[in-house]
Amino acid sequence: MIKSILIANRGEIAIRIAKTATKMGILVYCIQTNREANALYLDFADEIITLEENPNGSIFLNAEELIRLAKEHQIEAIHPGYGFLSESPYLASRCKDEGVLFIGPSEKAIYTMGNKGMARNIAQKSGIPVLAGSTTNITNFYDAKAWVEQIGYPVIMKAVAGGGGKGMRIVRSADELELMYKLVTNEAKSAFNDDSLLIEKYIESPKHIEIQVLSDQHGNAIHLFERECSIQRKHQKLMEEAPSVAVSDDLRNKMGEMALYLCRKINYHTLGTVEFLLDKDNRFYFLEMNTRVQVEHPITEAITGIDLIEQQIKTAVGEKLELQQGDIQRKGWAIELRINAEDVQADFSPNPGIIDRMEFPECSFLRVDTGFENGKLIPPSYDSMITKLIITGDNRQEAIEHALAVIENTVIKGVKTTIPFFKLVLNHPDFINGSYNTSFISEKLDKPFFQEQDEEKAAAIMALQAYLNEKQKIESNLTHKEDSAWATKMRNKLF
Repeated sequence: MIKSILIANRGEIAIRIAKTATKMGILVYCIQTNREANALYLDFADEIITLEENPNGSIFLNAEELIRLAKEHQIEAIHPGYGFLSESPYLASRCKDEGVLFIGPSEKAIYTMGNKGMARNIAQKSGIPVLAGSTTNITNFYDAKAWVEQIGYPVIMKAVAGGGGKGMRIVRSADELELMYKLVTNEAKSAFNDDSLLIEKYIESPKHIEIQVLSDQHGNAIHLFERECSIQRKHQKLMEEAPSVAVSDDLRNKMGEMALYLCRKINYHTLGTVEFLLDKDNRFYFLEMNTRVQVEHPITEAITGIDLIEQQIKTAVGEKLELQQGDIQRKGWAIELRINAEDVQADFSPNPGIIDRMEFPECSFLRVDTGFENGKLIPPSYDSMITKLIITGDNRQEAIEHALAVIENTVIKGVKTTIPFFKLVLNHPDFINGSYNTSFISEKLDKPFFQEQDEEKAAAIMALQAYLNEKQKIESNLTHKEDSAWATKMRNKLF
């Protein structure tokens, strides 16, 4: 087992990783930046590395600097958490080159599954159901138009290098095609420095179901059931529950077997998530694979009693899985609410600031994962998540009742939050009876609060952002360029 770990992240996930690492007897290093000099996660570190950050970038996006710090301080491993460089094959590759353990899968697995087109092709060749779609990366509008005409409306355009809900647009008619193409490519270029995309047939109002997988480097693999993530806005998840009311035991077994077959196909090891879309006839289709720990992992921990970060570290080190599929038992129900500093009535726009007061009820069915406390600043330079509330019950009805009690007695002052939104959701009959799907917000809630922004305005904003990113040469783009150079070598090696 490793003796030291550098957490290349911040906020609640840094605290989550630190708690498990400390429990395992691993020395925890965290990075203090000038953006969050008094961040709560630093209290959970054994050693703090203080850095002056480039004002145009972030240390958490600088692979070479992270590796340099690890080697300088003789740290054995880097845990990237989620976001930032958690799915960077370049970081994984450079860690391997420099003798630093990357807490995650191999660079080849990250690369192949991180490219939506490659992942889709691998899934299809593995016999996993996929939606009709393009078979090559699309790099110009004329190819996009040809594929759409072949597939038929509606379709969804996805940035090949996308993630976090960015670079995705639904196209329902020929009149929208050119505008949506510009939106997707501008956003993809801005966020990922890669404007290539793929196109798939779009399923109206599906459920979003994901399977938690865990595998080792010795060919052993298990799944830890499913999570439902259908409450989302612009393809970004807002709340999750486990298990899903829509998934029967037979369907769960089929989806789990498909997910594990995919893991074996690509020699995947450690923690990961295989995501599916479920249509109204209970037919499921491969969506993507996330090669990292998920934001919503606590609800799987809640219903299985298994520490996923501990298992992630052990399998990354090379230990054999001690668990077999028959050992995994599901108990009760769990719901996760992502409380963000956002103004719901202003189209969920970020609302950073200082937390004046934050209080949660004390109860046996509530787990609070947060990176903040009273008096702490939610900085505008990072994501707007304040806390995750993980609520459990013996069954779904009890879990919903507990969630309502928790949200009614949670107090956060100083910034606007998504608490009012969750009160609406938890009291809505479609959520209560489990019939909700990914169109829930747009179709079931008060549209003046949650409708899409004007697409022409969004296109202009995306184009401006792409220009500013290129002009300023921000550190995240430099990282993507490193990643792209590495990816070219990997592509040549693979093909």
